[in-house]
Amino acid sequence: MSISQRIENLPVKRFHYILLISAGLGWMFDSMDTGIISFVLPVLMKTWGLTPEQVGNIGSVGLLGMALGAILSGSVADRIGRKKVFAFTLVMYSLATGLCGLAWSYSSLLFFRFLVGFGLGGQLPVAVTLVSEFTPAKHRGKFLVLLESFWAIGWLLASVISYLIIPNYGWHIAFFIGAIPALYVFYLWKYIPESPRFLEEQGRIQEAEAVYRMVAGEAGFDVKDSRIDKKVKRERELPKQENPNTKVLHRVTVAELFSRKFLRRTVFLWLLWFGIVYSYYGIFTWLPSILALKGFSLTKSFSYVIIMTLAQIPGYFSAAFLVDRIGRKPTLTAFVLGTAMSAYFFGQGNSVTMILIFGSLMSFFNLGAWGILYTYTPELYPTRARGTGAGWAAGFGRIGGILAPMVVGRMLGAEIPTETVFLMFAGVLILVVFNVLVLGEETKGRPMDEL
Repeated sequence: MSISQRIENLPVKRFHYILLISAGLGWMFDSMDTGIISFVLPVLMKTWGLTPEQVGNIGSVGLLGMALGAILSGSVADRIGRKKVFAFTLVMYSLATGLCGLAWSYSSLLFFRFLVGFGLGGQLPVAVTLVSEFTPAKHRGKFLVLLESFWAIGWLLASVISYLIIPNYGWHIAFFIGAIPALYVFYLWKYIPESPRFLEEQGRIQEAEAVYRMVAGEAGFDVKDSRIDKKVKRERELPKQENPNTKVLHRVTVAELFSRKFLRRTVFLWLLWFGIVYSYYGIFTWLPSILALKGFSLTKSFSYVIIMTLAQIPGYFSAAFLVDRIGRKPTLTAFVLGTAMSAYFFGQGNSVTMILIFGSLMSFFNLGAWGILYTYTPELYPTRARGTGAGWAAGFGRIGGILAPMVVGRMLGAEIPTETVFLMFAGVLILVVFNVLVLGEETKGRPMDEL
């Protein structure tokens, strides 16, 4: 069997949990950096006298960077490897977040947020591709949803940092804390190997075999051993052996994503990403500001968002429980529909009780849907096209994220009630449900390269 086939048949090993936590920490830092700006925006509205339209532009420019980062990093990851792109994007968005703390004007903050977005958008599809290519088919859904669950931890961390730091020390310090994850790259580079599927596709059979032996826990390849890279290098220096089951396939082009073979999947994923990203960033980028506009103080707005963020964690875990049991399509349909209904009733809420209940349900369902989205995406393309396909789907989805904060900003600037804003989001999510039902295909338990 090829190395890819052997990976599909492996039981879950200690390495898989270490990889999940290692990649999950990177995911958590992504979320923390994204969340910090949401809590800084209502402060900047008062400090800099920003209009709702300008606040929307700050959210949108980060999404523009994420779109470009996702498209470019996915294609580059199919050429030079997942690990290198993961490490580079981690350093980039962390340092750029620190630079946001030095922003001296609206224009400078826009520029730095673009750089943050470029790094964030580049890392997410590459990270999920890396984890998916190490994980056996029977457990892939659970692992990828659990990877996405680190987003809730990062957002919660951003909430706590903002709650404790911004009122007492100012918004600059919150951004400086967001630069700390750059140090994590040293651990990542030392302990996380390159994807063996990628190495196999590149014809680097000895290196792929060495990584597989390490994942399988064979003698001499301890996952905690810091000399993994040296051992892989030694394997590379052995006399070259060809694996008769392995072919080095040509790299996919963007045009091929719309070939007859991939067209339905590409259209499905692009629409799915657009709708989910549009609703998420339109709602959660503005959530602290919307609560402030409803008359709550900044401190109360931040504390309410922390409560809603806590609901994301059981949302992820319930999605992780269901996605490998009842499948991707029914689980995703249920969670997106739940988000639509919660968004509608949240918009109608005037009391603290309604806001907290339906805001928490909105977080529960929306972030569970995100976990399934990241599970679904890499499963619909083969190894040679996985980074490119996932990157372009995420990149197109970010267009929705670019539009949504601006649309909300202009709606609020025109004094359109928040009830109408959330009715609009509920409508978009209903269209997403129809997309899943009509174009989606079930991938539960199927080896990735057989699809």
